Amino acid sequence: MSTRTSTGTARTTLAFALITAATLTLTACAGGEPATAPAGASGAPGAAKNALPTDDVVSAVARNEAAAKLLPADVRRRGSLTIASSVATPPSSAYLPDGRTVVGVDADFAGAVAKALGLELKREVVGFEAILPALGSGKYDVGTGNFGVTEERRKAIDFVTYINDGQGFASRADSPLKAVTDLTQLCGLKVAVNAGTTFERTLEQNKGRCAEAGKQPYEVNVYSETGAIWMSLQQGRSDVVMNTINGVRYAVTQQRNVKFLGEYRRLDVGFAFKKGTPLAPAFQAAVNGLKADGTYDRILRKWGVTASGIPTSRISPPELPAPEK
Repeated sequence: MSTRTSTGTARTTLAFALITAATLTLTACAGGEPATAPAGASGAPGAAKNALPTDDVVSAVARNEAAAKLLPADVRRRGSLTIASSVATPPSSAYLPDGRTVVGVDADFAGAVAKALGLELKREVVGFEAILPALGSGKYDVGTGNFGVTEERRKAIDFVTYINDGQGFASRADSPLKAVTDLTQLCGLKVAVNAGTTFERTLEQNKGRCAEAGKQPYEVNVYSETGAIWMSLQQGRSDVVMNTINGVRYAVTQQRNVKFLGEYRRLDVGFAFKKGTPLAPAFQAAVNGLKADGTYDRILRKWGVTASGIPTSRISPPELPAPEK
């Protein structure tokens, strides 16, 4: 599968390097897409060394003729799709130590769906916050980046769901926090999040809760690079990290002196498309075909995210409700 590059690779490489040591000795991973990134990244102090899984769960996927027939005629003729991918946090997405091969849950599902549809993926690594606007302009056919389905996003974007993830918290091990179940527990603290995410939106929309509770407001520290949020936590510039549930669970196994503070809320996650895309039915059928032939569960087991399985793929379902607290 061919690949193009973008300026987003430098910062996403940093994110991976800060979470997973660069001394991993892997050389290939099924479903991975080459995507050029700067060499020489190294693990951050405090990072544990652990190899990413390498089992091949994609190459044996057979063409799903029924799903392929749902593709628009022009896509079937050209035989390829352009995909914009954000590479930030394993297990959703990461670079192998070669600095150019993209792996993770997103890469495996995208690769498996492409195989099922008989299409070549032309991948470009793009900054998370730039993908959805670029889809709207028609620059790419599909985007991946652990995009949670929200009502706000559904106004401009179509989704085809493939997993369920959501929002979770982590802190340094010496934090008095045991779990975060209510945002007022964050009052008076500094919370690190990525720009343009549901985490940033959730915190900004609920800032008033601290004043209502008679407490000092929490401070939202926004970073463009995922690695930077963890560095801010390790260096004491932030007290709490809010990120994907799966990403936080993985990160706390890779870094010393960090603990998981639990899940806050769940969100469906999907492939993202321009609103009104004719590609959605084919992708939905392909994902459901992967569930039927066992590939779906193999991908989840490979990345240790079986709790993120969904019963069936849906097109732009309603946003899952937020906690009442």
